[in-house]
Amino acid sequence: MTGMTSLEKAQVLIEALPYIQRFNKKIIVIKYGGSAMADENLKRMVIQDAVFLKLAGFKPVIVHGGGKEISSWINKVGKKPEFVNGLRVTDAETMEIAEMVLNKVNKSLVQLVGDLGVKAAGISGKDGFLLKCEKKLSDGKDIGFVGNVTEVDPELIFDLLEKDFLPIICPIGFDDEHTSYNVNADDAACAIAKALKAEKLVFLTDVEGVYRDFNDKSSLISELHLNEAKQLITSGIMGGGMLPKLNNCVDAVESGVSRVHIMDGRTPHCLLLEIFTDKGIGTAILSENEPEYYKGE
Repeated sequence: MTGMTSLEKAQVLIEALPYIQRFNKKIIVIKYGGSAMADENLKRMVIQDAVFLKLAGFKPVIVHGGGKEISSWINKVGKKPEFVNGLRVTDAETMEIAEMVLNKVNKSLVQLVGDLGVKAAGISGKDGFLLKCEKKLSDGKDIGFVGNVTEVDPELIFDLLEKDFLPIICPIGFDDEHTSYNVNADDAACAIAKALKAEKLVFLTDVEGVYRDFNDKSSLISELHLNEAKQLITSGIMGGGMLPKLNNCVDAVESGVSRVHIMDGRTPHCLLLEIFTDKGIGTAILSENEPEYYKGE
């Protein structure tokens, strides 16, 4: 707010008031990954935003990835990262590396939250039987220890929220034999948001949001109701990377999440801009009975 007058600062705070009232004591699941994790300044801003939400009376839950750091460690041990249809081929050694790296990332985020004076608890999907999985195939092909979430037990998350912790979750699940599985962080965040009946699910990505035409940056869509999102999915105009995200958004809204947001995690303080301002950024997918609320031009 450097350069703003005291009155302008007050107006910014007043603009946030209806959103604080609307989402007070509501659960917001934040899927955190991509470039916003690789850049230390952006990482600090995302964590500051999450802490701000917590102290403003919201109940944020962070679900994080760590794909770039996993790939870096795989290279360090002399292996080459391999992907099929966007999913990491995960043999036993890769699974061991992924679990180690994700837990390392998890505790670094816990420390960042703690540095700001808020209690965080870092867990994986194996804690409290949170994320039960089955093997996920890619077009019928076995790609190793990649999990598809079949069941979520949110009791541990509810307990942490009740004790005033900010839960930070890494997407490692387990199967009936308690074998570890690497779970796509988008899928994990969606499953957890559904189980928590979260008010909001936020995907921090490396794109500004959903475009009607990705090559036309003026075609960014600010808000989509559920049926409009379904029409976009079936239209064939969505790029390959956005399609699974939109499917997750529709799945979450159909399961009771009121609003799902897709936004550019590379934008400083994107969470605060999306949640607390009339204009907002990115794209919001809404249930059919949810009113649109952006009043900006």
